[in-house]
Amino acid sequence: MTRWPAEAIWETVAPLLPGFTVEILPEIDSTNTELMRRARAGQTEPVLLVAESQTAGRGRLGRDWRSAPGASLTFSMSLPLAPADWSGLSLAVGLSLATSLHPDIGLKWPNDLWWQERKLAGILIETAALGAARQVVIGVGVNLAPPPDADGLRTPAAGLQELLPAMDAGTALLRLVEPLARTLKTFETGGFSPFVAGYRERDVLQGREVVLSDGVQGVARGVDAGGALLVHTAAGLQRVTSSDVSVRPRSDTHL
Repeated sequence: MTRWPAEAIWETVAPLLPGFTVEILPEIDSTNTELMRRARAGQTEPVLLVAESQTAGRGRLGRDWRSAPGASLTFSMSLPLAPADWSGLSLAVGLSLATSLHPDIGLKWPNDLWWQERKLAGILIETAALGAARQVVIGVGVNLAPPPDADGLRTPAAGLQELLPAMDAGTALLRLVEPLARTLKTFETGGFSPFVAGYRERDVLQGREVVLSDGVQGVARGVDAGGALLVHTAAGLQRVTSSDVSVRPRSDTHL
């Protein structure tokens, strides 16, 4: 049974996010879905919602995120946020997570953590309007062990315990949440610019041939100060800004 360090997390994050609470649930449809429901109902207090199991977890582009007790860490954080520019938020979140876990973890634009050419974690960001500000819900799913049916996934899956054998869900959560809160506060005031250099150091697409979902091919040339992916194509340098665009290394046959 997982021992969740809820009090320790609250003690470190509450000074950064006044009114912050931590909730641990044995099962829910989706932590993101639940916090979006609350946001639309007008609940704006910062909250961390952790689920030992999700029955309807969601990833980017509507994909399922598989979650079983003990095999993954799934949580969402909700808080009001008012940055001048939202561009690059998922990249800043990914950098925070990777930095907190291990130096060998890379980042695949726009919101996946990779290790040894396999997906280790994913991020799903959603927002709800609250007058002039917005409530942001940041969902994170981290594989502790590769799913048993990982061979059937679009991208091969990795598990954090392959890299850090002693790591469990509670320990990983404690590592991730306080730095994530600090990242969000920094992003709110400075946008993506403070994170560009750190992201480039972990960019797994840099210099690689890639294929976009519309079939355009080119070579990835990193990201700009707004978080856009730069791809050098036959027609010149292209800025890819939409998170709805799928980007795959050209060597990946599952396009």
